[in-house]
Amino acid sequence: MAFKDILLVLTSYPDPDPVSAVDEPIAFAVAVGARISAIACEIKFRAPPNIFGGVLLDAPAIAAAETKKSSTNTQNLLAAFQSSADKAGVFQDRIVENCLPLEVPDVIVEYARLRDLTIVPSTESGSIGQGYAEAIIFGSGRPTLITPHVRKRAGEFALNTVVVAWDFSRPAARAVADALPILEKAKHVRVLTVTNEKVIGARRSGAELAKHLARHGVEVVLDTVDAAGRSIGNVLESHVTSNNADLLVMGAYGHSRIRDLVMGGATKSMLSQPPVPIFLSH
Repeated sequence: MAFKDILLVLTSYPDPDPVSAVDEPIAFAVAVGARISAIACEIKFRAPPNIFGGVLLDAPAIAAAETKKSSTNTQNLLAAFQSSADKAGVFQDRIVENCLPLEVPDVIVEYARLRDLTIVPSTESGSIGQGYAEAIIFGSGRPTLITPHVRKRAGEFALNTVVVAWDFSRPAARAVADALPILEKAKHVRVLTVTNEKVIGARRSGAELAKHLARHGVEVVLDTVDAAGRSIGNVLESHVTSNNADLLVMGAYGHSRIRDLVMGGATKSMLSQPPVPIFLSH
């Protein structure tokens, strides 16, 4: 199934996403032939009871000021998104939700469940945007695309080379299936298997995946790289960089446990500092 309905999640508070954060998601929507909507939450703040009787701290005024700051950031981001998406011919909708801070992850997961794909720009500090990305990856049941907060490549986004991280795990298989519309559009697809990092079933290796993808008209190059003591995150980043890849497809490893997400090392590494846009499924 082709991607037709994409959602972009924008962070409005405490530090808003830069306006440039909309560029890569919009370019991706153009590349895959999809329409794109954006959601941003206006964060509401409630003033706690002031045990000092208002003498030392005007809590209501502070809460009102922070709420207004989030509202202004939300409107500015969505206006910039709509302007850019309109110019690219892919604008679909802009969505504003009013939420308490702890409600935001649940709200965006609900929207993500009703989209083909959700895009989350990484943030320079990492904590807020990464938290939203984790909630969507493990809670939406749909694929997620993480875009770098600073674009490291010149020119427009294009699906020239896509790298698929393959280890015959359930998340990797899910990611390949979800990413098939992208793989069919890519000019070059490279399937990477990292050895000496974990045990991989030899009978169902990358060669078997290549046969499966060929039946969908996707011809691949098989790459095998020895981890040589490096973390899987470092291996993936190095391979993506050396092959000038435009996109990395990989499974997201981890699970949620009483709202605390427990992630695998590669997933955590890729979310914190994505070298290129990363397509993740769980």
